[in-house]
Amino acid sequence: IGAYGVGSMSGKFPELDSAAATLSGLLCIGGIGGLASQTTARLGAVSGQAGVALGVASTLGHLSPSIGTTASIAGFMGAGAAAGHYIGNRVEPTSLPQTVAAFHSLVGVAASSAAIGDYLNAANPTELDKVHLASIYLANVIGSVTTTGSLVAFGKLDGRLASAPMSHPARDQINAGLGLGTLGFGAMFMGGPEAGVGLAALGGSLTTSGILGWHMTASIGGADMPVVITVLNSYSGWALCAEGFMLDMPLLTTVGALIGCSGAALTKIMCDAMNRDIVSVILGGYGTKSSAKGEAMKFEGESTTTTVDDTVKLLLESESVIIVPGYGLAVAKGQYPLKEMVDSLIAAGKKVRFAIHPVAGRMPGQLNVLLAEAGVDYSIVEELEEINDDFSETDVALVIGANDTINSAAEDDPNSQIAGMPVLRVWNAKQVIVMKRSLAAGYAGVENPVFIKTNTDMLLGDAKDTCEKLAAGVKAALGK
Repeated sequence: IGAYGVGSMSGKFPELDSAAATLSGLLCIGGIGGLASQTTARLGAVSGQAGVALGVASTLGHLSPSIGTTASIAGFMGAGAAAGHYIGNRVEPTSLPQTVAAFHSLVGVAASSAAIGDYLNAANPTELDKVHLASIYLANVIGSVTTTGSLVAFGKLDGRLASAPMSHPARDQINAGLGLGTLGFGAMFMGGPEAGVGLAALGGSLTTSGILGWHMTASIGGADMPVVITVLNSYSGWALCAEGFMLDMPLLTTVGALIGCSGAALTKIMCDAMNRDIVSVILGGYGTKSSAKGEAMKFEGESTTTTVDDTVKLLLESESVIIVPGYGLAVAKGQYPLKEMVDSLIAAGKKVRFAIHPVAGRMPGQLNVLLAEAGVDYSIVEELEEINDDFSETDVALVIGANDTINSAAEDDPNSQIAGMPVLRVWNAKQVIVMKRSLAAGYAGVENPVFIKTNTDMLLGDAKDTCEKLAAGVKAALGK
């Protein structure tokens, strides 16, 4: 950045701004590539931060603002940085999903505001070309949908709104009407009307698309919020992409396309992991692609409970253990005592691994981050596809705060709401210990027959408290 500043001020390198913008985009791409592995994650984060910083610097260099304008920009950036730092330090790992959703809404606000501002700033709006008009319209509409949809997702994830989907008999008709209204305003705007009519069309599309984003997200159940977050992430990228065309800034277009495509790819991964149809999710559908129309099976039987002492004895007698963490572990903040117990078992010669489901928690990768925060060696953390066949050769499967991701009804009941969803087959282990606060159903509201299987025992209680007792028991038994 220093070299760019010196070169830019010298005035001898007219293409330096474009070169810096290109390098900024490459650094951002490299940052995402680095985040693919825990060993390169820090380097990826630094690369991404450097790319954003260089992007800001090249933008300021391209604009060459006056001293007063520069001071204003610096003031707003400073306020934003202070707010971001304050919020970042206050957010717990369990609150990351709703925080991400809230930040997505800010991207939407920025996109819509910039679109309207760019139109108002045009000397003669009737002379704007079609590409420019289309970019303004798309940035405005996508930004509005992203804003309201993200706010609803935040409310559902944070418990401020009911997680159940809003069911309206005319749901599809409402969505279709709002969509047609948004397209109608778009057609009016693309005609290149006078400023007053164009602004009215922009305002109309802003309103209808905003209501559409709110209604569609409110119609989606809480169990599908992980997918909604990735969809909104993709939306925010496409809004940036439209802004890039609108402002004639290739850097925005590049980064926006990067975010949009990566968000879309992640959405596909999440839908596959839940066996969901993306169109069904977005339009507020319920159930999986494999769900039949009949009534779900009724599972009869009683669960058996166990104690901390018996669980400690079982773990010490076993040779191989697979731990399946879920959202309950994140809520209880039990990852640190769990790490202590795992270290003790590994030191005693036991084979211990973690199995992570793609949709464990409330957003992609939440449990991976939780374990990394506690310092768990990433080499023993495996994904569903890597470890699912190993349960049959495992002595103990220890489930902590997970429910829907280990539900055997997904494979056994074609009428289940989660039918066809890939799950971790913990029931194939010789013994299953499920740690939960209660026997209540999971986030999807589906009964779990694993709880009443003959090789399953329930260890009820707070996950952190129970992990602390297990860690202490294992250490005491090993004489440490």
